[in-house]
Amino acid sequence: MEFVIITGMSGAGKSQAVKVLEDMNYYCMDNLPPMLLPNFAELCKASTKSVDKVAVVVDIRGGIFFNDLFTSLNVLSENGIKYSILYLDASDDELVKRYKELRRPHPLSTTGITLNGILKEREILKDVKQKSNYIIDTTNLKLGRLKEEIISIFRDGKISHNLTISFVSFGYKYGIPNDSDLVFDVRFLPNPYYIETLKPLTGNNKEVQDYVMKYDISKALLKKLKELLEFLLPNYIAEGKTNLVISIGCTGGKHRSVTIANKLADFFGNENYRVTVSHRDELK
Repeated sequence: MEFVIITGMSGAGKSQAVKVLEDMNYYCMDNLPPMLLPNFAELCKASTKSVDKVAVVVDIRGGIFFNDLFTSLNVLSENGIKYSILYLDASDDELVKRYKELRRPHPLSTTGITLNGILKEREILKDVKQKSNYIIDTTNLKLGRLKEEIISIFRDGKISHNLTISFVSFGYKYGIPNDSDLVFDVRFLPNPYYIETLKPLTGNNKEVQDYVMKYDISKALLKKLKELLEFLLPNYIAEGKTNLVISIGCTGGKHRSVTIANKLADFFGNENYRVTVSHRDELK
């Protein structure tokens, strides 16, 4: 029996994750008290119906019962039930934004200040996160992309690196993204902006990509960026980093940066990394 425990930060997408697994024919249970995990697993195992894939959401909604999680995990192991933990995470800023949009209080925010609840929850969950088999950072993930990530892990088995790489294109005229870990300036590349037919297009259009990448300097840059990141990424993983934001900037954020961000995302996505790509200033 495949037994998946879904946990993580409130607002990070656990509800969406369990819906995806339900669509993949997992028998799903939301908000199960941790102390009941072994009993629930045994019930599924002994069921007369064929229950070979189970997903359970366990999080801080269980209150003081959440402290029983590690005890229950030990019991699962002792009973020979193999399990995996999927942890959903997002940046503090993004979680605050989501709570404001939903107009709901954070379950641990006794003062009404959402960030205080988030920080408290992070502290409670830090050991669980460390024990997790899969960590998905949903800060820059749209629902469709989250679904793809979960399918890659639990159906296709393609994901081999527990690191989410977020490639973000931007325009320097609008400022550098605040959550950047690495920033690369590509303003020295030939600019499609000055080509009349290419000016209204973006780096998502093949014509712009072909123009940018036909120059030797662009090809050399892309090659060197790939080599640098191939060196850095395993070291970030060894350090325990689970989310890396790589920002690629040009003047307006429409042509060159979008092209390079797309090329890097395609390359590392094919290398079995979890990759997201977003273009902050593409439509400005």
